[in-house]
Amino acid sequence: MSKRNPTFWIAIPAVSALFGALYEILLDDGFSGVGVIYGTCIGVITVAYERGVFLAEYNARLRRMPTLAYLAAAEASLLVVVVCAMALAGALTWSLGLLDRELLDAVAPRPIPLLYSMAVCALFVFVLRIRDLIGAETFVNLLLGRYHRPVSEERAFLFLDLVGSTAYAEKHGDLAAQELLKAVFAAIAEPVRRHRGQVDDYVGDQIIISWPLARGLERARCVNCIFAVRQTLRLDRERWMSRFGLVPELRAALHGGSVVIAEVGVDRHKIAYFGDVMNATARLEGLCRETGRPVLISDVILDRIPTLPDGISSEALGQHHLRGRSGPMFVHALSESQPLEIAAKGAPPLQPVTELDLAGGSGEPRRRRAAGEGATACLGARNATEKPKSGRARQPWATMTWRTAV
Repeated sequence: MSKRNPTFWIAIPAVSALFGALYEILLDDGFSGVGVIYGTCIGVITVAYERGVFLAEYNARLRRMPTLAYLAAAEASLLVVVVCAMALAGALTWSLGLLDRELLDAVAPRPIPLLYSMAVCALFVFVLRIRDLIGAETFVNLLLGRYHRPVSEERAFLFLDLVGSTAYAEKHGDLAAQELLKAVFAAIAEPVRRHRGQVDDYVGDQIIISWPLARGLERARCVNCIFAVRQTLRLDRERWMSRFGLVPELRAALHGGSVVIAEVGVDRHKIAYFGDVMNATARLEGLCRETGRPVLISDVILDRIPTLPDGISSEALGQHHLRGRSGPMFVHALSESQPLEIAAKGAPPLQPVTELDLAGGSGEPRRRRAAGEGATACLGARNATEKPKSGRARQPWATMTWRTAV
C-alpha cells in the first residue's frame, strides 16, 4: 500500500489536477481553473478511500465478499465517494467565488461531470491495483521500459522463509496455512517499505526482497530490515497466538552482488533476475537449517557495511560449500544482543546477551561498533594479519570479540 509514500501523494494531486484541466478544455467552456479544483478534490479523496486512509474496515469487508457482490458494492461505494468529493469541490469553488450558481446548485452533481469523474476514478483504481499486483518499482520500470534490454546491476537480496509452514499445513489444512502466509506477508510489508526494500516475489512460503546494493548498504538498511520484520512479528504475539496458535518465525539469508535484470515473458511480462547471486542466496537460506541459525549473511555484504546497527552482533561461521557453487562462501550469523529501538513502548524487551557464546559456532563472534560508543568492553583481539579459513587477511575490526556491559 501507499499510505506513507510522500512521492505517491504528491503525484496523485498533480495527475488529478491534470485530468480536471483536461475536462475543462475538452468538455467545458474553456480553462478557468475550476476543473483543477474539482479534479484534485475528487482524485485525492477517491484514492485516499481506495488506499484505506478512511473507511479501511469497510473496504476490507467488501473485499471478503463473493466476487460479483464485491464488484457491485465496490462500484456503488465508488459512486458515493465521487459524489461526496464533487459536492466538497463544489462548495469550495463556490466559497472562493469561482462559480456564479447558488450553493445547492454548486454542490449537486451534474451527469456529464459525474460520468467523466467515474471513468477517471475507475482508471485510477485499475492502475493502482495493477501497481499493487506487480510492485511499485516493477510497475514503474515496466512503464519506462527500463529492462527491455538486459541490464547488469548490483543488488542485495534477502530471502525470508517461514519456519514450520509445512507442518502447520499438515495439521490445520492448506486453507489455514494460506491464511497464515497471507497474514505474515501483510505484516512484513510495512517494515520492508520502511527500509526501502522491494518485494520481488513470493515463492510458496518464501519472500524475496531486494535493494539496489548502494541503497541496501546505506545505514545498513538490509540488516535493519531483517530484525525489524522479526520484531514486528514478536510485538504482535497475542494476536498471532489467538488467531493461529503460534508466533511466526522466519529464517533469513542476506547476500548480494552483480545480477542481470531483464523483462521476460510474452503473454505475462515479468522483470526477472539472473545470475549466481540468486542461487547462492537460496542455498544460504537453506544453510540456516543446517547451522541452526535464523539469520545468515555472506561476507560479500557484511564486509561492505561499515558499522552494524546498534544491538546487532555478528558471529563468523567459517567457510561453507553451497550446493551448485564451485567456490566456498564465508558465512556469518547475525543476532540481537540488546533490545532494538523499534520495540514498542511497553513491549517485553529482548533478553540482552551478557557474553557471546564462543562455543556456539565454528568461527569467532564479532561486533562492529560506532566510534565513541561505550556500552561494550573489548575482551581481546588477535593479530590483524591473521588469516581466517577463507585465506583472506582479516580486517582489524573483524578480529575483536565483545560483550555487552550489564
